[in-house]
Amino acid sequence: MTTPAVRIGALLPTREMAILNDFSVAPLLDFARRAESLGYDSLWTGDSLTARTRLDPFVVLSAVSSVTSTIGLGTAALTASLRHPLLGANMVSSLDHASGGNRLVLGLGAGFPMPESEDEFTNVGVPFAGRVGRLDETVRYWKTTWASRGSDVTSHEGKLWQTGGLDRLAAPATAGGPPLWLASSDTPKVLARVARLYDGWLPFLPTTAAYESAWGQIQDLAGAAGREGAVTPALYATLTINPDAAKAKQALEDYLQGYYGRSLEIMSTFQAYGWGSADDCAEWLAGYIRAGARHIIIRIGSLDPGDQLEQLAADVLPAVRRLV
Repeated sequence: MTTPAVRIGALLPTREMAILNDFSVAPLLDFARRAESLGYDSLWTGDSLTARTRLDPFVVLSAVSSVTSTIGLGTAALTASLRHPLLGANMVSSLDHASGGNRLVLGLGAGFPMPESEDEFTNVGVPFAGRVGRLDETVRYWKTTWASRGSDVTSHEGKLWQTGGLDRLAAPATAGGPPLWLASSDTPKVLARVARLYDGWLPFLPTTAAYESAWGQIQDLAGAAGREGAVTPALYATLTINPDAAKAKQALEDYLQGYYGRSLEIMSTFQAYGWGSADDCAEWLAGYIRAGARHIIIRIGSLDPGDQLEQLAADVLPAVRRLV
C-alpha cells in the first residue's frame, strides 16, 4: 500500500498582528504569496472575536485566495458555534466558491476551556455549556446541507436546530462540501467523535508517543464504524529556528509570553513545540510523521515570522521529506 504524501502548511500571522495592534491585510497577502512560491502546501488562519482577537477567517481566506492559485486554505481552528449553522453553511459555501473549489479544509474547535473563551460565547449569546454537542450538531447540519442537492433529505432535525429548505442554499463548489477536521486532544471521547463524524484529526499533542497511540485508536474506531481511511491525521505544531538552541528557546519563550501570557514550561505540557537548528526541527517534525501525521500545520513562534518562513522552506521542509 502506498503511503499518503506528507503535506506541510503555514499559519497566517493574524493573531500576531493583533498583538502588535496592526490589522493590515497587505502583509498577510504578501505572506501568502511567499508561502505559495516557497512550496508550502497550505495556509491556515485562526478564529476568535474577543478571546484571542484576530481578523475574521472567512474574510482573510477569501482575500488570500484572490492572490494565490493552488495552495490549500484552512482554518485552525474555526469556532463554528459562534455562528448559527445556517449562516455558517452559507459562509463556507461562499468561500469555497471564492477560492475556486477543492482548496478548503475546515479545522473546527468547540472552544477552549478558559474564561476568555466563555466570555466570547456569552458575548454572542451562545451557551458555553454543551459546546461540544453544539459543534457536533453543526457538523451534521452542514453535511446534511451540502448533501441536500439531489437528495430526499432537505431538512435538519436536531436537538438544537430544526431547519427546512436546505436545498435552496448555494451548494459548495466542492462536491459534498469541504473536509471537516476536529481540532482536539486525545481523550477517549474525542477520539470516538473523530472516528465517527469527522474527516480529519488536528491535535497539538506534545509527544510523538501520545500521537501514535491516539492515531492508532482512531484508525481502529473508524474501521469498526465502516470509515476506514476516512480520517486525515494532521498536527498543529509551533517552531522557532535558530542554530543556537538556547536562543531559539528564549525566542519561543518570549513569543508565548506575548501570545498567551504563559511560559513555555506550562504550554509545552499540552501543546507541541519545537526549537533549535533546522536539523533539530526537522528531526522533531519527522518523529510525528513516523507516528502517522500526514498534514502538518506550522505556526512560526515569532511576532515577525517572515524570515523564519523562508528558512523553514529552505532548510527544514526538505530535511523533513528526506528523513521520512
